[in-house]
Amino acid sequence: MTAFSSVTHICRDVNYGWLIRYLHANGASMFFICLFLHVGRGLYYGSYLFLETWNIGVLLLFAVMATAFMGYVLPWGQMSFWGATVITNLLSAIPYIGSDLVEWIWGGFSVDKATLTRFFAFHFILPFIIAALAGVHLLFLHETGSNNPSGIPSDADKIPFHPYYTIKDILGVLLLILVLTSLVLFSPD
Repeated sequence: MTAFSSVTHICRDVNYGWLIRYLHANGASMFFICLFLHVGRGLYYGSYLFLETWNIGVLLLFAVMATAFMGYVLPWGQMSFWGATVITNLLSAIPYIGSDLVEWIWGGFSVDKATLTRFFAFHFILPFIIAALAGVHLLFLHETGSNNPSGIPSDADKIPFHPYYTIKDILGVLLLILVLTSLVLFSPD
């Protein structure tokens, strides 16, 4: 069974397989929306001044983008195949090692089943690396503190995290889950 027919089988024949696929696909899109809003907030508030935290965040962004790209290739349709071919060929522009790097990623001389197998493995492994990087990102954020709209130090006049911010965060997560569920159930494509 090919990757494309496997995805088709999951969507058509497996009970609620379509729901799992669309939750995964639309959830990834929603994750990127939140990620870009987070980056925009960081740029607006000048969080790039804390270099360690910012650089870990940039690594996180690249790792998430790589995971999304590899997930895009996995259905193995025409768009996936040519997307993998074009994007991986961009790496051949790296001086000295580019062509060898591309062949290593492909697992041969062209995009083939070996490429698909590698991308599947990386698509599975990278989220664990992303979770570890997110932990490091939060560790650095805890050390430096976060920025606020006023730009002044926020050491004074604080309120406790619990229950005020936990309730706010739980309500935000519930709202995102409601939006994602509505999107998947009423407009999956």
